[in-house]
Amino acid sequence: MFLPFNTLRTALFGISLTLCAFSTYSALAQQESREPEAATGRYQQQLVTSKSYMVTAAHPIATEAGRAILAKGGSAVDAAIATQLMLGLVEPQSSGIGGGAFMLHWQNKQQRLTSFDGRETAPASATPLLFTENGKLMDWRTAFVGGKSVGVPGVVAMLYEAHQQYGKLKWAELFTDTIAAAEHGFALSNRTAAQLAKGWNPGVAEFDEPKQYFFPKGKARVEGEIVKNPAYAATLKAIAKEGPAAFYQGELAKAISERVQTAPVNPGKLSVADLANYKAIERDAICMPYRVYKVCGMAPPSSGGVAVLQILGLLQQFDMAKLAPDSIQATHLLAQAAKLAFADRDRYVADPAYVAVPVAGMLAPNYLASRATLIDPHKNGALAVAGEPKDAPALISASSPELPNTSHFSIVDAEGNAVSMTTSIENVFGSGLMVGGFLLNNQLTDFSLSPVQDGYLVANRVESGKRPRSSMAPMMVFDQHNKLVLLIGSPGGSRIINYVAQSLVAILDWKLDVQQALNLPHMTHRNDYLALEQGTVLEQQQATFEAMGYKVQLQDLNSGLHVIMLTSDSLQGAADPRREGSVAGK
Repeated sequence: MFLPFNTLRTALFGISLTLCAFSTYSALAQQESREPEAATGRYQQQLVTSKSYMVTAAHPIATEAGRAILAKGGSAVDAAIATQLMLGLVEPQSSGIGGGAFMLHWQNKQQRLTSFDGRETAPASATPLLFTENGKLMDWRTAFVGGKSVGVPGVVAMLYEAHQQYGKLKWAELFTDTIAAAEHGFALSNRTAAQLAKGWNPGVAEFDEPKQYFFPKGKARVEGEIVKNPAYAATLKAIAKEGPAAFYQGELAKAISERVQTAPVNPGKLSVADLANYKAIERDAICMPYRVYKVCGMAPPSSGGVAVLQILGLLQQFDMAKLAPDSIQATHLLAQAAKLAFADRDRYVADPAYVAVPVAGMLAPNYLASRATLIDPHKNGALAVAGEPKDAPALISASSPELPNTSHFSIVDAEGNAVSMTTSIENVFGSGLMVGGFLLNNQLTDFSLSPVQDGYLVANRVESGKRPRSSMAPMMVFDQHNKLVLLIGSPGGSRIINYVAQSLVAILDWKLDVQQALNLPHMTHRNDYLALEQGTVLEQQQATFEAMGYKVQLQDLNSGLHVIMLTSDSLQGAADPRREGSVAGK
């Protein structure tokens, strides 16, 4: 699908002229306006140890759904399906069958690592000017609501593809617990209730279906309220019986298309043909040595795997084990490595079917060693500029308004097979559009809203059928004998990369147990500013970092990490104290 760069640039020259007034659109200003998903307090979490199998997920009811499948002898993929279906019911603001996901899968007996790409795709009718109206770029806060931002959902197709290869229980059996919960009711959690009360997504309170479901009698549902979702139960019954065809074809596909095309705000053009033509993709994972380990993650269109590996490769040049976790020097090195990784990520990473992403060059040891020499061990410099890895194309970066409403779960079954899966509908409550009892994503705003910048094409521009760049970073770590030792991932928008990289350093270098690692105060740097988690000991270091040349912000850094470590005699699981997740096993 590649076209010569000059041909594409010429074709979009008119777009460049139209948008020239916006070519200086400030990436920093956009990033500062996109704060993490609203925090809803901290939760007591403790390290959990099991002998046979384990699930750690973002909601206790979803964790239990996955555990129940493992207790029946189901595989890690079976448990992942049950967990995701339940998350779509009890944590609808973050993920669901109306969104997309990335899954890493480890087949223990065959010693095989693979990944499944269930990322959404742009409609066939989409053009680089999707988010331009009357010659002006839409503001992302306007663009995400309604139909224009909805991509073709990929979760159902991806889960089915994984089940065809690695499922043990029957497909329909994985739906029964969620169908029962949707029909009989479940208690609304503190976190979902708080997100409704905060009113971040105007579509949920204004569009008919979500308004009736989340705001009955004009008031937001409250914590502990028993909620039933018969429409979701009916949708799941159809998919359980007919497979993905029930989602991507027939009446439900028509309903999804009509809801997008007739949205009261920003109607889109997603068609029944777009749904029928969707394909999940099995991809090779990308891996890189770190110390005595091998760390693996998702290939593009996710930038998460590449960026986390780049951060680790840069830090490999420093003796991180000698640094205290909360020390000035540790935070400084993490921030500097992240700056460099984000500069490369923003410039080069996009859907590899449309852009030649130089992954091998970006992860080459000599390239990372050279980039690490740019790190001043004592002070912060200017914002990082992308390097020139081998086979780098002539593209330019642009900000993509990636939002943090996502979920992650980690699963190990009784045979040692494992799933690390990150799943999302993008913004809190997605596009605000609801059909069949589930919310539709707004993932198309993960594309760069502007297709050109300074006369150059943006790698992550909107194109027909393209998958938007993501920061989702499900990861697995192996020892020198290729034995799986760790599964990790997190929600958090583009900050996912920082959360996962920092936690990996905490576990692999600082030898903290997985719960201690998740309890650490967070810092992030996305080649914009240094964010320090407010209410933690890092607040006391603000003046020191400012003296080093950093622009510092204190704020909630609302990760949702879920980690499992495999030791010689047990599984150790942890859930992030910043969210309401849990761990269960046997």
